[in-house]
Amino acid sequence: MRTVTKKEIMDRIADSLKENRTTVKAIVQQFLDRIAAELARGNRCEFRDFGVFEVRIRKARMAQNPRTLERVPVPMKATVKFKVGRQLKDRVQKTTPDMMGKPPRQAAPAATSEAPPPTA
Repeated sequence: MRTVTKKEIMDRIADSLKENRTTVKAIVQQFLDRIAAELARGNRCEFRDFGVFEVRIRKARMAQNPRTLERVPVPMKATVKFKVGRQLKDRVQKTTPDMMGKPPRQAAPAATSEAPPPTA
């Protein structure tokens, strides 16, 4: 699996639309800036069948430093949550393991009550 950058995606869009890269870059950046601005206002950004971005507030809590075992307060914090949409989920589910660059996961062998076969 490799990382695809924003620049690569913008280049692909520009090529497919036969549009100037500068124009596509401005549009994509404007789109991302608008999403960030709406989230900063506390709004949800919903893209049907793709997914929903929303802000979640994490409550303040006490944590523990694993090295010193000292208890430390963790302040309240806002995070962005993405909930995947149906079409995106279905499309990713259809991706085969070999496309992901990983071998398919094997099911764990079932436990049996039989003794293992003798070795020679």
